[in-house]
Amino acid sequence: MTSPPATVFAAFAAAAHAHGDRPFLAVLSETAAAYGIAAGEITYCQAASGIERLAAQYASAGYGGGHRVGLLLESRPAFLLHWFALNQLGASVVPINPDLRAVELQYLIGHAEIAAAVALPGRQAHLAAAAAAAERSLAIFGPEGPPLSAPAPPPLAAPPDAATEAALLYTSGTTGRPKGCVLTNAYFLNAGRWYAEAGGLIALRLGGERMLTPLPLFHMNAMAYSTMAMVTMGGCLILLDRFHPRSWWRSVRTARASVVHYLGVMPPILLAAPASAADRDHGVRFGFGAGVDQRVHAAFEIRFGFPLIEAWAMTETGAGAVMAATEEPRHVGTNCFGRARGDVAYRIQRADGAEAAEDEPGELLVRHAGPDPRFGFFREYLKDPEATAEAWTEGWFHTGDIVRRSADGSLHFVDRRKNLIRRSGENISAVEVESVLQQHPAVLQAAVAATPDPVRGDEVVACVVTDAPIRDEAQRDELAAELVSWCLARLAYYKAPGYLAFVESLPLTSTQKIQRGALKELVARVMASGAYTDTRAMKKRIP
Repeated sequence: MTSPPATVFAAFAAAAHAHGDRPFLAVLSETAAAYGIAAGEITYCQAASGIERLAAQYASAGYGGGHRVGLLLESRPAFLLHWFALNQLGASVVPINPDLRAVELQYLIGHAEIAAAVALPGRQAHLAAAAAAAERSLAIFGPEGPPLSAPAPPPLAAPPDAATEAALLYTSGTTGRPKGCVLTNAYFLNAGRWYAEAGGLIALRLGGERMLTPLPLFHMNAMAYSTMAMVTMGGCLILLDRFHPRSWWRSVRTARASVVHYLGVMPPILLAAPASAADRDHGVRFGFGAGVDQRVHAAFEIRFGFPLIEAWAMTETGAGAVMAATEEPRHVGTNCFGRARGDVAYRIQRADGAEAAEDEPGELLVRHAGPDPRFGFFREYLKDPEATAEAWTEGWFHTGDIVRRSADGSLHFVDRRKNLIRRSGENISAVEVESVLQQHPAVLQAAVAATPDPVRGDEVVACVVTDAPIRDEAQRDELAAELVSWCLARLAYYKAPGYLAFVESLPLTSTQKIQRGALKELVARVMASGAYTDTRAMKKRIP
């Protein structure tokens, strides 16, 4: 009996042996044009050949176990070929978000101590400058890989196995500097296995799936779930450079996609387009993602004819504690992400440490059921044992996510713990208020945070980027009142902004998430300057 693969590369090699002539990767013409690469399909055999060539180059250059190699290759097929080649040798990869700039790159290079980087020609000088600032020696190669004579120290570790580090992924850093999550081969293999075995509404067919994803390979969703699911099942992964709303359905049809992965921002954008007789002219069986606005969830499924399967996981948890609404009832429109399977243990904990009651919000704590509570999770935060220990307080991984459990055991996402605003005893989700504000046609971006209130504890402050400049104070106050009225018509009165400020830009991470720590500082400056509209008088309880 053949033993299961112990590394990412071994899993791919097994897939290449079983599915050699089937397509492994597909590049659509739109993505090919954006990247300046060839369009078309790459079979498992063709990919295997490219991986072997790169592995030989890396080996001859002295790279192997104990080395980390940065990959700044966007979501190109080359990313996966380099990853699998380095994985074969026992080296780890550090995916680099292409939006990172000088200070961020300097931190990553120094913190991860990468020995080399593979980068697009236009970014190589940026990496070199960042490495110099970090006082690190860094070999930099193009997508073609290292020349055979490239200097490097000899490998430092034994042959790779399931426990070997396969990648170092950095969290997005919404409240501070990003943390490096050490992810092993077992982490990635478990993610692919989970998806392959999940069944229900996301049951995958052996050798028959074509999965389209606009999510970047430098995130765990595409790198762990999408890639490893297709490797495990012998399917084809179609990588987009990004989400293009106007050409999305054309891409879906051209790719002959049977599965699509989505971000929460995508469904409302697609729904906003005029209805068409071709809305259901596709072969998609399901979408898989997280964060779809509860107001549009059902409308999307009705119009486009396939379910959006909401899931929950984190970079830290991997598939060790993943949950997804793969079975009915899915409670569409309630931010439901399903029920925990038997291999997931969880608690919902109130702020005082007690177990939350039914439908009472609390922090989600998770661990893998069975003898190893950390199975499938990240190994550690690199160079931060204190943060690792804190995350695993009392043997449970503390997610920082606020959820609630309904009567049938379904779990519903409420918000990130640090995004909750406590006003007069009411918990207010910043994300919920932001979602409503961003549906107003004059709003480009919105971010919500708390400011101290002597009576109510906290008051809601909204910082808004508009689609046109604000001419004067009168227009400012008029639009502020319009936005608050918009919220009052859609939310409980206490959730509406009590103060509203118009700003030129919001503090965002490199992955376009709101930097909550920096937002708090922005709100403090706005409140100190008086550059806001006081809308508290509009917040009245409706009889």
